[in-house]
Amino acid sequence: MSTSAHLSTDSGSVPAGEGVTDRLVESNRRYAEQFTDPGMDARPVLKVAVVACMDARLDLHAALGLHLGDCHTIRNAGGVVTDDVIRSLTISQRALGTRSVVLVHHTGCGLEKITEGFRDELEQEVGQRPTWAVEAFRDVDQDVRQSMQRVRTSPFLQHTGDVRGFVFDVTTGLLREIDPA
Repeated sequence: MSTSAHLSTDSGSVPAGEGVTDRLVESNRRYAEQFTDPGMDARPVLKVAVVACMDARLDLHAALGLHLGDCHTIRNAGGVVTDDVIRSLTISQRALGTRSVVLVHHTGCGLEKITEGFRDELEQEVGQRPTWAVEAFRDVDQDVRQSMQRVRTSPFLQHTGDVRGFVFDVTTGLLREIDPA
């Protein structure tokens, strides 16, 4: 069942003959009719970058009390700090002035249910091995610690003193901070 009533029909699906992208484009058209340029800079007001999982249950802005322009948001499967996340954080810090990093993993993450064997399955199916790691994990707390360590030890990041990691509980909406030790 969908909780996105503004994009779904009563049955939770898109009407026949209309793709979900068409619905999104139509929603954007209506949005643009009311849109006023906020006159913001690309630099986040709070000088913070948030790295989080792409899970659709995480409404980061609402959960963290953030508004448009407050932060940079970097999302991927698991909220794992990968080379591409380091790339984005480096640009965020060096070109756009962020100083703090907040990492948000969550309970019930899909990466806890798969393994690196996923790459083997893809190779069997498509005939080519992915160049990227799945970054699956079994212990969400330990994965947050690993992600904090990756940020803190990256030679490309200038500001590694304010790096904090959390686990978001998808059933209560609460954050639980993870001790980096």
